[in-house]
Amino acid sequence: MLSYIENNLKAVLNDISTTAISSFRKPDSVKLLAVSKTFPREAVLQAYNCGQRSFGENKIQELEIKVPSLPDDIEWHLIGHLQSNKVTKAVELVDYIHSIDSEKLVKRIDRIAGEKNKSVKVLLEVNISGEDSKFGLTLDKLANCAKVASECQNIEFVGLMTMAPFDADDNVLKKIFAALKTERDKLEKILKIKLPELSMGMSSDYKIAIEEGATIVRIGTSIFGRRNYLNKS
Repeated sequence: MLSYIENNLKAVLNDISTTAISSFRKPDSVKLLAVSKTFPREAVLQAYNCGQRSFGENKIQELEIKVPSLPDDIEWHLIGHLQSNKVTKAVELVDYIHSIDSEKLVKRIDRIAGEKNKSVKVLLEVNISGEDSKFGLTLDKLANCAKVASECQNIEFVGLMTMAPFDADDNVLKKIFAALKTERDKLEKILKIKLPELSMGMSSDYKIAIEEGATIVRIGTSIFGRRNYLNKS
């Protein structure tokens, strides 16, 4: 039933490699994050058995079910909005948090990570498009939040994340993804640190994101199929 995942995964990895090469980048400079939200553990395991090791989830509730029941060497990424009251669980369960959008949240994650004696890699989510419906830091608040993140002792600030509008045309997508890279480059100079990760691009636009510098592409539908499809069976 899940054999199609192997074919889809191979196709996506091939497209990532081809796009990276055509953009004068090394194929291994782009990491595939398989977004497994709403899909059962069996789907994750199928992708895992095909060699995939990095998976993204939106909700702590799903992570609480999947993490204990799947192989220990999976690298888990939280890509959905993180509420303050879920920080402790997030720190316990994941390796990366992509969706940090306030100084308050940065400080809370740092404090709880210290209490748990664990280091967590974090990315700041930036609302480049300016959509009211999207989470993320506005550009005027990014520098201060980045400074706070860079000074924390128990988190590793590794880069930035953004989500593009679902209905944007290619030119708009290029501008949004290029803008995130520009903001990353500015922060590296201001803070005098390396921020290697740019998490941007999903199933519909990841090739454009790679062309503009993405190092992590978050792909679900192109691997697992339509959302909730498997859960109906």
